[in-house]
Amino acid sequence: MSTFISQPRFTCALSAQNTVLAIPKAVPIVHAGPGCSIMMSSFASAGHIGEGYVGGNQVPSTNTDESNVVFGGEKKLRDEISASLKVMKGDLFVALSGCTAGIIGDDVAGVASEFADEGYPVVGVDTPGFKGNSFRGHEIVVEGIIEQFVGNVKPQVEQGLVNVFAVVPTQNPFWRGDVAQIKDLLEKIGLKVNILFGYTSKGVDEWKNIPNAQFNLLISPWVGKKTVELLEKKYQTPYLHIPFLPMGAKATSQFLRDVGAYAGLDQEKVEAVIAEEEKEYYQYFVGLVDFFSALQNNLPYELFVSADSNYALGLTKFLEEEVGYIPKGIYIVDDPDSPSEKQIRRIYEEAFPDYPEELLIEPDSELIIEDLEPKLAKTKRALVLGSDWERIPTKKSDNLFLHVSAPISQRLIINKTYVGYKGGLSLIEDIYNNLFEAGEITGTTFQAKLND
Repeated sequence: MSTFISQPRFTCALSAQNTVLAIPKAVPIVHAGPGCSIMMSSFASAGHIGEGYVGGNQVPSTNTDESNVVFGGEKKLRDEISASLKVMKGDLFVALSGCTAGIIGDDVAGVASEFADEGYPVVGVDTPGFKGNSFRGHEIVVEGIIEQFVGNVKPQVEQGLVNVFAVVPTQNPFWRGDVAQIKDLLEKIGLKVNILFGYTSKGVDEWKNIPNAQFNLLISPWVGKKTVELLEKKYQTPYLHIPFLPMGAKATSQFLRDVGAYAGLDQEKVEAVIAEEEKEYYQYFVGLVDFFSALQNNLPYELFVSADSNYALGLTKFLEEEVGYIPKGIYIVDDPDSPSEKQIRRIYEEAFPDYPEELLIEPDSELIIEDLEPKLAKTKRALVLGSDWERIPTKKSDNLFLHVSAPISQRLIINKTYVGYKGGLSLIEDIYNNLFEAGEITGTTFQAKLND
């Protein structure tokens, strides 16, 4: 792993303002220099929240300057929180510090607690850039809300209630569709779901209900592990760890069985849901047989994936198990700490024992491209799933490309998801539609077969 990161896939911890914005009627208050907030908002590109309820240019910011560096910025933050409470209509206000506040030592949590003591729903967290990247910032905000807002309460455990911790809002461009699909799947087998983020969340009511869950569900290789461990210690809530997002029939059916068993749900009901979902899925899937048969000599089969660990592992598992792709390069871009990296490697080794050499954990896009380009130069049968950074070398090599990870500047994503049964089918559609749009199949091979 390099010490200097070129073309990163994430920003600093302050991008966790997007985590706040992903909670319905939650308002971030940024205690940082001019431009910091808007940079965190615009970087996400596809999948970003935009103006939304209180996003974009509406995000309150102290816009700290030189005088705040010299004399401290706590008064300015105090004034900004006070003004935001008067002007903004929100159920939760989260003050986040940037690098300037972090360097001079402004006590963001302390200032926020002054308002919380008066009964206002205000939380303060330290998210300067040197605290980590987008993934760590997300965890800091989630843990801060739990500690300062949800607080020390006695759980009233409700059987069948589950808190879900999975994707990082906006860092994952498909986050809206993903959380909605996860909630839908879990509700079908009989669970009540605190999804916490997105348009299907009930917002603050769900966060206040966190201590009452029967269990917590972590769907991620490592992001969120500290959160569920905190909840286990704080409220004695056990957790089930699913190592990556389920995509397609095999992984999704196993996911539902594992969750159902852990929750103690009626096995027959869970199997009935799976049977119904699989019946529909495979009816659609069988319809692809003629397509694959007609073009089998021209379809790509070598797979390269560049994405965060949750998506990279989920995509690879589905395409390898159900569609027949051969993993040739799996690039994970999270930049995890050492224990988390070891955990990712363990998960990968268990999921892909036949491809031990294909994994590269590397946040530097230039180094990924250095590894990817010579491999693409040797083939015309590759599928590359990645970001804007992988698109150019893939197109130059005349191989197939599909956007699946940030940054994405050439694709609109609203509620698209590749999670679950429907997500797997959607991924297949997108992959092979790109094949036709490339022109080679439609203009030559497929048309020639029609003329025979």
